[in-house]
Amino acid sequence: MSLHVAVLMGGWSAEREVSLVSGEGVAKACESLGHRVTRIDMDRDVALRLHEARPDVVFNALHGTPGEDGTVQGMLELMGIPYTHSGLATSVIAIDKQLTKNELVPHGIRMPEGKIVKSSTLFEGDPIARPYVVKPVNEGSSVGIAIVTDDNNYGNPIGRDVEGPWAHFDELLAEPFIRGRELTTAVIGDRALGVTELRPKSGFYDYDAKYTAGMTEHICPAQIPAEVEQACLKMALDAHRLLGCKGTSRSDFRWDDEQGVDGLYLLEVNTQPGMTPLSLVPEQAKLVGMTYEGLVQAIIDEALA
Repeated sequence: MSLHVAVLMGGWSAEREVSLVSGEGVAKACESLGHRVTRIDMDRDVALRLHEARPDVVFNALHGTPGEDGTVQGMLELMGIPYTHSGLATSVIAIDKQLTKNELVPHGIRMPEGKIVKSSTLFEGDPIARPYVVKPVNEGSSVGIAIVTDDNNYGNPIGRDVEGPWAHFDELLAEPFIRGRELTTAVIGDRALGVTELRPKSGFYDYDAKYTAGMTEHICPAQIPAEVEQACLKMALDAHRLLGCKGTSRSDFRWDDEQGVDGLYLLEVNTQPGMTPLSLVPEQAKLVGMTYEGLVQAIIDEALA
């Protein structure tokens, strides 16, 4: 059945450029599937533009705020337009790393203990023992992450004039740094697809490593013990269900390979994972025999179900 699909992309978050690439990929896939597409680079007049377009469904290809935090979802609910990915309540919780912990940890999902701190207090002393990670509470794509170790150049305490997330966010989440390996698992509907290991060529898996070709090696499927693979699949699917995710989600893990399965920690759940040529969900979908176009159609189908 041919549909009129409005693809929301761009916006004004820190992930704008990635969203534009995701959105264009989705738009071209929809056109190849025979759908009529309206591309919308989101601005403050987005509600008016959607009202004029009158699509059958919105494919939400926005990343970060306000497209992933419940704001756009609430607008679309009020307008009565079906949309892809998770709903309002799920989006509000999942974008907030501390709220996600509050929801998942009581159900037995292992996550690193976190502490919300005022950025200004980092200039007085460490909130937890080094090494630790500080990151924004509600940004995705590893935006604004810093690893604070005994031998880094942030100072001890961190200098007020040193560049880092403390210069851009009033509050940060501090977590113990977990040594080891980066793993990720995508979920579509009621199925966890697989496990990918991410090996940055240098440093750690930050925003640039995620979205710059050649900076990160994707090992798909990951070469890990079967029990760790099964734990990733189960934790990702459980998190997807407990949070009430729809369409796709992607759970990111750190695995301390010296501790076996007990060293596996869920870091966060992304409710609107990327759909770029370097993105992990299309890569894992391909692993199970699903084309990019098939993935896009499956996401649309669930939105309309």
